Amino acid sequence: MSASFFSADYDEARQRFLDASTKAGAAVQHYIHLLKGAAGEEIATDTTLLGPADANKLFIVSSGTHGPEGFAGSACQVALLNDELAKRASDRRIALLLIHAVNPYGFSHLKRTNEDNIDLNRNFGDFSQPYPDNPVYEQIHDLLVPATWPPVADNEQRLTAAMARLAGQRDPGVSSGQAKHADGLFYSGTDPAWSNGTIRSILRAHGTNKRHIAWIDVHTGLGPYGHGEKIFGRHSEETTKRAKAWWGSDLIVSTATESVSPRTIGHITGCAPEECPGAAITPTTLEYGTVPNPVVRNALRGEAWLAGHPDAPAPLVRNIRRAVRDAFYVDADDWKGMILGQFRAHALQTINGLANEQV
Repeated sequence: MSASFFSADYDEARQRFLDASTKAGAAVQHYIHLLKGAAGEEIATDTTLLGPADANKLFIVSSGTHGPEGFAGSACQVALLNDELAKRASDRRIALLLIHAVNPYGFSHLKRTNEDNIDLNRNFGDFSQPYPDNPVYEQIHDLLVPATWPPVADNEQRLTAAMARLAGQRDPGVSSGQAKHADGLFYSGTDPAWSNGTIRSILRAHGTNKRHIAWIDVHTGLGPYGHGEKIFGRHSEETTKRAKAWWGSDLIVSTATESVSPRTIGHITGCAPEECPGAAITPTTLEYGTVPNPVVRNALRGEAWLAGHPDAPAPLVRNIRRAVRDAFYVDADDWKGMILGQFRAHALQTINGLANEQV
């Protein structure tokens, strides 16, 4: 049953999401991207809204911030639309907002980054200030993005040695973000991307009149196979206390040593307080493990190399795109079941937590 919520490509995922939204009687909006998908299809960030029109509590679930991570996030959203939890949220005076495919270009083209090689979870910072330097990344940029693909043996050996030397560097870490290499990994961009403006517009439309907002952004690619780590950023003591009360002692602050994610600057949920200043914001990232970290890293390296070599042979392009897809989506029934089961539990905790908050 769980496999029926997953799709083989972006277009199928979008159609399943829209069909489930229509069946649920939700209000749907489309934010059409200027570019086309991998098969020439229309691509968009779509939203679905359920629940009382006058609700002062809002539960957001977003998918596809990192392109093909949308395979899992979309399935979670479709499953939720088919679940009695959606009605439970409505009955408890909570509006449910699902944001499908934050990065539709990356989802369709099988790119973790967007159309400009921007890592959207590094793009929601303050562009009036310089993006923080990342000296750790600087040390290995040339090794991460080699001149040829696949990399030669010497490059692989030197990168392995460098990664071992830098192990434990987290603030910043290699993946914390950088703004100096537009052809590199974890690139923040130097201006707000299309998706940045779109998300902010969605938040203003649906969140400015809310008193409490909970937000789950679904990700994949870090951690043990199928495990969903509940990652919480650096927030006020009050917000942290509320998040732990809702989501339990296994909630992990991203700055903690045991977290699978390093501290990042410019993550998507960080824009909520800016766009909805009157609301109490309780955000989390749900990060599911897929394959070992070196495999994920190699897929991202290939993607970055390809961004700088648009004339690459078609067979090589297909291999790189498939490697990215497989790094963030495991087409196996056990993995799919683990993703949906943990998501449902997390969603239930969120609904219960929001419902118990005093207005």
